[in-house]
Amino acid sequence: MSEKSQKEYWNENLKYLAILLSIWFLVSFVFGILLVDQLNTIKIAGFKLGFWFAQQGAIYVFVILIFVYIQLMNKLDKKYNLDK
Repeated sequence: MSEKSQKEYWNENLKYLAILLSIWFLVSFVFGILLVDQLNTIKIAGFKLGFWFAQQGAIYVFVILIFVYIQLMNKLDKKYNLDK
């Protein structure tokens, strides 16, 4: 792998990380802490939405983001022929 390809690979990896961590921050901090009062006015299955994000939603989203990251990295590895 050439030095240029290594830099491109690393830059794409960092882009994926920045996007996924931003989503996690949004869900866990913004929805779970900052907007909890506004979201608590909405109820789903009897639970306040702000409470759900703070207690369970952030964990679910984090686990989903792990699987999304795995898929993205597998595609990136194939793109740069590193999947062997």
